[in-house]
Formats: sequence, C-alpha cells, structure tokens
Amino acid sequence: MRYVPWLTGILSVAIISAMSFMVQPAAMAMEDEDCLGCHGDKSILDSGDNLYIDPATFAATTHAAVGCTSCHESVSDDHPDDGVKPSRAQCGECHDDIAAEYKKSGHCECATCTSCHNPHKVRNPNVVSGVDENRPCAQCHDAQETIDQHATWLPRTKLHLESIPCIACHTGSKDYMITLYIQYQHAPKKFSKSSEAAVVGTRLATYKELASLSHGKDLEKLLDRNGDGKISLRELKKFNESLKPYGFRLWGMFMPEKVTHSYQILDNRWDCSFCHASGSNAMQKSYIALPNEDGTYKRLPIERGAIMDTLFGTPNFYMLAVTRNHLVTVLGLLIIAGGAVVPLVHGTLRFLTRHNRKGSDHDKG
Repeated sequence: MRYVPWLTGILSVAIISAMSFMVQPAAMAMEDEDCLGCHGDKSILDSGDNLYIDPATFAATTHAAVGCTSCHESVSDDHPDDGVKPSRAQCGECHDDIAAEYKKSGHCECATCTSCHNPHKVRNPNVVSGVDENRPCAQCHDAQETIDQHATWLPRTKLHLESIPCIACHTGSKDYMITLYIQYQHAPKKFSKSSEAAVVGTRLATYKELASLSHGKDLEKLLDRNGDGKISLRELKKFNESLKPYGFRLWGMFMPEKVTHSYQILDNRWDCSFCHASGSNAMQKSYIALPNEDGTYKRLPIERGAIMDTLFGTPNFYMLAVTRNHLVTVLGLLIIAGGAVVPLVHGTLRFLTRHNRKGSDHDKG
C-alpha cells in the first residue's frame, strides 16, 4: 500500500478529535468541589435559602459518597451561566424498596420524601439523636396537639414523648435499643415547634461544649476511663454525676436500629410491656452517643444492664427482676416485717399475760 503523508495526517487529526469528543463529557462533568465552591459559600443565601449547602454537613451524609452529579445529571461545566435548571433525581430511582413501602402508607398522600428528608443532610439512624428523628414530624404535627392526643390514654405523656421517637411507635421498625444523649437540662420546658429541639424544648450538648470539659482529649476519654472501648455501668454513673455541675445530664431514648416507612398505628404499641418488658428481656443493648464536629454522633456500647436504674434509681418505674432500687427494697422489707411483727407481738403479749387473764376469769366466775 502506497504511503500518503497527507492522508495519514488527516486520519491522525480525526482520531484525536474523536478521542477528545469521547472524553469531553468526563472532563466537563462538575466535581463536588466545584459545586460546593459556590453552594458552600454563605453568600449564595442572598439568592435563596435552599441554594446553600453546608459542606461539613453534606460530607457526613450518605449521599456524599455518590456525589452531586449523580442526582443532578444535567449540570454542565457552564452552570449556572447556561441558564439550565439542574435536573433532580427521584428518590425511588435508588431507594425503590423504600418508595414501594412508603407508597402504601397514609403519609404518601400528603408528604413527599423531601418533605421529611433533606437530601443534603440525610443521615443513617445510628448517627442521629431521637430529637433529630422527631423534627420532621413536628413540621406538620403540632407539638401541643400531639401531647393532648396521647394524654387521653398515655400516662406521663410528656415524659414518654421525651424518651421515645415518633417512629418507635408509628412504624414497624425493629431491633430497639436505648441510646443515651447528653442534654443541656436547663433548657426551656415549653413544648413547641419553634423550640430548638422538637420535643419539650430540650437542647442537645454540642461538640464544642463537651470538648471544653475534656480539656483537649477525645470525648471518649470522659467516659471510657480504662480505655477498653466500651462503657461500664459504673463509668456511666460517674460520668453522669460529673455532668451535673455544668448543667448537663444523660437522657435515654428508646431508638429503633432499623427504620421502616410504613407509618401506621400498631396495636401492640398500646401495650406497656412493648417497652417495659419484665425480666432479662429488658436488659437491652444500650449505647451512648457523643457528638462529632460535623454534627453526627458516634455511639459507644454500654455494658448490658438496667441503665436507667443506674443513672436515676428508676424514679418513674420499677421493673421487677431487672432494676434494683434500694429504697423500694427497704420499704418492701419493712412492710413484710411489719406484717409479721404485729401478730408476733400480739401473741407474745397474750402468752405473757395468760395468768392474769385466768385470775380475772376466776374472779368473774
């Protein structure tokens, strides 16, 4: 075959152009750093509140792993100058099983996924607090009305709504456990949607506040004093006592590990034993959640046992065969002893005075 220099040149240019065209979309694709360069700058708030994305918050989400353009595919290298509104992926494209489950619930008629979940802030249940879980509910369900509705059948309503996320009773969630959080206990007690927390106005301790107590050490060192990676009941009690002078306390939430989207009212949730099970079954897994700098929480396992009794002496309930309340035990023993002493003393006195009674009976005869 005859060598033609000009033909070779043309073919080379064609091949290079084709290769450039093939790699062009990848080169033009926006990286997360490019997106957050603008959307992570608070000055963008002047153009709309929903345009700002906190970089640290987004980095802690499950969506950060897939990247911005996975959901906003139409974003080009010319954005926003091209005037094209970015496309938005439908949640069901990835979460098809959850979408199918949610479609069967009553909530799907009045709320979309993003009504409850901000895709730029979404997190797994194991790195959020019970207070965080309740915030989406409080957007539609007035807090005071919620108290009033539950008070018709639920004793100590306020206490329960402080200790149980809505989804614990109103979904088919599974694998429940107690998760302790550090609260600022002098927060306002008004229960309203406008309060900093979604329930009873309580406020969670921040990383910065707890870091000042640890004097530069890891927050874990405040609890795990022997460095074995988990918290004993004794360590937990000492830590709770050390918090009181600073206005903090530990508070327990009855949290589900696996969350479902089948919002409903379940019959077994009316049964007190669903939470207050007696015997060894009540020795559930427990964790303490410590805040991270990015707003998430790190959970540390706690020794199995009656943690509420360890912390508070169970002032609000007494679980037979599980909790050990010294005061209640002493009172119970006194009642039993009193019941035994009365007939014993009475019988002893009658025995000692039997001769006197005989003489008295003889005189009467």
